[in-house]
Amino acid sequence: MVEAKVLTAADVHQSVASYMSPQHVAEIDRAYDFAKALHQDQRRQSGEPYIMHPIQVAGILADLKMDPDTVIAGYLHDVIEDTDATLPDLEARFGHNVAIIVDGVSKLSKIKYKSSREQLAENHRKLLLAMSKDIRVIIVKLADRLHNMRTLEALRPEKQRRIAAETQEIYAPLADRLGIMTIKWELEDLSLRYLDSDSYHDIAKKMKLRRKERLAIVQTAVEEIKAAISDLGLSHVNVYGRPKHIYSIYRKMVDKHKAFEDIYDLSAVRVIVDTVPDTYAVLGMIHARWTPMPGRFKDYIALPKANGYQSLHTTVVGPGGRPMEVQIRTHQMHEVAEFGVAAHWAYKEGRVDGADVKSDDQQKLTVIQGILELKDEAKDADDFMESVKGDLFSDRTFAFTPKGDVIELPQGSGPLDMAYGIHTTVGNHTTGAKVNDRMVPLDYEIKTGDIVEIITSPNAKPNRDWLQLVATRRARNKIRRYFRQQDKSENIQAGRHMVMIAVQAAGYDPDEIMTVDNEQHAVEKSHVQSVDDMYASIGFGDLNVHGVVNKMTEAKRQAEEEARQAEQQRAILEEHATLEKGGKKLPTKRNAKGSVVVEGADNLLIRLGHCCTPVPGDAITGYVTKGRGVSVHRVNCPNLKAIEREGQPLIDVNWGQAAELKQAEYEADLLVLANNRGKLLNDVIRTVNNTTKSLNSVNGRLDHGNSVKITLTVGVHNLEQLQHIIDSIRNIQDVYEVKRAFK
Repeated sequence: MVEAKVLTAADVHQSVASYMSPQHVAEIDRAYDFAKALHQDQRRQSGEPYIMHPIQVAGILADLKMDPDTVIAGYLHDVIEDTDATLPDLEARFGHNVAIIVDGVSKLSKIKYKSSREQLAENHRKLLLAMSKDIRVIIVKLADRLHNMRTLEALRPEKQRRIAAETQEIYAPLADRLGIMTIKWELEDLSLRYLDSDSYHDIAKKMKLRRKERLAIVQTAVEEIKAAISDLGLSHVNVYGRPKHIYSIYRKMVDKHKAFEDIYDLSAVRVIVDTVPDTYAVLGMIHARWTPMPGRFKDYIALPKANGYQSLHTTVVGPGGRPMEVQIRTHQMHEVAEFGVAAHWAYKEGRVDGADVKSDDQQKLTVIQGILELKDEAKDADDFMESVKGDLFSDRTFAFTPKGDVIELPQGSGPLDMAYGIHTTVGNHTTGAKVNDRMVPLDYEIKTGDIVEIITSPNAKPNRDWLQLVATRRARNKIRRYFRQQDKSENIQAGRHMVMIAVQAAGYDPDEIMTVDNEQHAVEKSHVQSVDDMYASIGFGDLNVHGVVNKMTEAKRQAEEEARQAEQQRAILEEHATLEKGGKKLPTKRNAKGSVVVEGADNLLIRLGHCCTPVPGDAITGYVTKGRGVSVHRVNCPNLKAIEREGQPLIDVNWGQAAELKQAEYEADLLVLANNRGKLLNDVIRTVNNTTKSLNSVNGRLDHGNSVKITLTVGVHNLEQLQHIIDSIRNIQDVYEVKRAFK
């Protein structure tokens, strides 16, 4: 693999000046100056100035001939994360489009996840979904990853392997699906360099040793092809040799169990012509000159790949009796083959945003729709990424409908996968399938080129056994959704019965508990649409019956607790009065829960102040209330000043032993102040859910200007856990203050 040239800002300037107007070139130069000033004191782990990284990313984008906004975003893609620059600042200086692209590319590594796998899945989920808004986000991200891979030697070996594996698993297939082969090939070679260094360097060394031999064979082939097609009278024909990439040779050695010496087609010859008829004319001349090898011809012009790639591929017995691959395509096809989606989004003079893809190019971007459909079906980030890797990045199978329409499916798919891929209704009413005019079972594995006819009946219904027959998550999720809807009435009855049994087991009368008010209260707390949905979810297993019963008995249990506390308080006050009449000193004891030590009496009722929500670890004090025991507050609670003004004495209270506190959970109120943006509330909720299981309430409201206030009530065991939650929220983009709240 040829080492990439290290670019300078002058190189990028020269590159964009070759296809942009002077006005746009000046904007890009201004972005470079801005990025250079922000990164001036920063260095990469290799020791080189940090600005070298944005320069290389912008240069890669310029080579793809991307529009001005995208190249500018290449210069600025790290300034939000690594400098003091803000998104509004970028928008004011370089416009809304640049801000959107930079925001989409910005890394999300500050959020802590339960495991590295979850973090990987969640980060890539965001990355892929960003494509739904502006595909230029993904192109900048691929350029960023490409330069990071080029400079990976500066990192520790274990980090090199982790990033290389991530690149091979996610980014190279993504570049492939978007058709950006120039980036895909280099990412694959660089990944192999760190994942299997011995194989990489061994292949590279052997290719170098055979370079002269290979060049001689290719040059002979090029001259013979030129001579063979000269009689066609074609103009603007370009014939040249291209060495195979190291990773493609490695895969051939692994998949076909061959030694390097047994692989002869180390190079391919490309023929670039003007029109589609010219490609087939050239193919005929080549097959007339050399013997084609059986099974090695592929017509990607008549049947393009999902990423828009079109070309004719043939392998012939070439000079010296060795196999030689020839690729034949038009100049326009070659541009798409090299740059993929980027070729359709490439800059054109007079179109600044670069975002209007022509309608006839939409089929090239089907990956976006596929990703959005998977997002809607997946139950969490992990499931989403498995779907993306399994359903979108796996090897593909192309089948035909009887009308000749092409259906693309993941390899291993069967008739039901195809049926549900066409439409949910078609899948639900499937009764059988014909492949090439012959009936086949529903577990038949579709092969490329099969003509598949899905047989349906209006009265047909899905079978639960189908869940074992489908290969794609999309089909499986649609089948599950059908049974969830079909069984709703049965699930409602089952759920209602389960609640009744659980209420009785808890010692309550179902007629007293399962009232309209209690059911509606449980519906609101369970975040479902209706009472029927709640019972159906219990019957299906999506909702925990005991959790719902707890919500329905909440009012009853609260009334019982208040009555118990009132009786307990009455007994405590009587004990106090008896002790004071006898002139005895009140002993230091703790309340029944063991959480707070007070000066007073045994079993004294303790209330933690709702105004300041103290938690173990806070400095606290308290005062005696009439009929409600001791009210405990943080020492900085504003309400204590009013108590002191009224002459109410404060008493010493302290938290109990740590072992006693671990079992209890305490509510704490937080106030989050942030600049408003899309999905900010989702980011806050997800971050809190990753640090505590108890997010008891959350509310957000837009304040003056572009500010937003979010109030949270969380359950924690102590101040240390609460501080961890506060620190995690502070790391969220656009959050500028997090503090304890007072009511």
